[in-house]
Amino acid sequence: MRDTKFLVEQAAKIRKDIVQMICKAKSGHPGGSLSAADIVTALYFSEMNIDPKNPKMEGRDRFVLSKGHAAPVLYSALAEKGYFNRELLDTLRAYGSPLQGHPDMKKVPGIEISTGSLGQGLSVANGMALSARISGENYRTYVLMGDGELQEGQVWEAAMTAAHYKLDSVCAFVDSNNLQIDGNVDKIMGINPLDKKWEAFGWNVIQIDGHNFEEILDALDKARETKGQPTVIIANTTKGKGVSFMENVCGFHGVAPTVEETEKAVKELEKVSEI
Repeated sequence: MRDTKFLVEQAAKIRKDIVQMICKAKSGHPGGSLSAADIVTALYFSEMNIDPKNPKMEGRDRFVLSKGHAAPVLYSALAEKGYFNRELLDTLRAYGSPLQGHPDMKKVPGIEISTGSLGQGLSVANGMALSARISGENYRTYVLMGDGELQEGQVWEAAMTAAHYKLDSVCAFVDSNNLQIDGNVDKIMGINPLDKKWEAFGWNVIQIDGHNFEEILDALDKARETKGQPTVIIANTTKGKGVSFMENVCGFHGVAPTVEETEKAVKELEKVSEI
């Protein structure tokens, strides 16, 4: 049996970090960071072959946070794994801090690529996968995109490329929380049916509950077993997941919680850890 209880507790810790660091910074993107917490937790604490003591280890798996504005979820995971001191989390977005609003590969150990301009992450992941093939390495490359991000044309060019070159070492996640900064994704620019679109582009498609660790881990197993085509895991998630007053609230896409709201959120998340 998998230790999903550990993963649930770890995800709650990451969510606490997210709301606390964004509150202290007085800016940031809590909604999409919280919705992606379970996916990132599964990758960093169960799936990926990585070594915090040797961030540039040969053969390590790669992770690309294409939705770079969700940097807090990545920073927390890296700190929890031991890539850097947790005290740095308190410096999010501060002048001179390595932990800026978007990930910087030159300043933060464990970050493979600087991201933030939406739509580019899958292309980068393809390049990493092609590099592995050319050099004879067998590492896997994981990329996390937002559903609103799929409105970017470059995503679909990259989707064609990955399928054309049969990049089965690429595993993409779509954090499908149905909200973007301006409102409901379908109202801004409809992207459904996502499963049929990805299938038409030649991908192995898996749909899951993005907050169910058994489903996340099963999907990752299936992705590893799939040969000859890349895999996309469409993870149905909730914006602001884990904090009741943030869930499905578009306003928390890019607005920091107040001190009072943060205290309330932390209490809710501590209850999850105690279950």
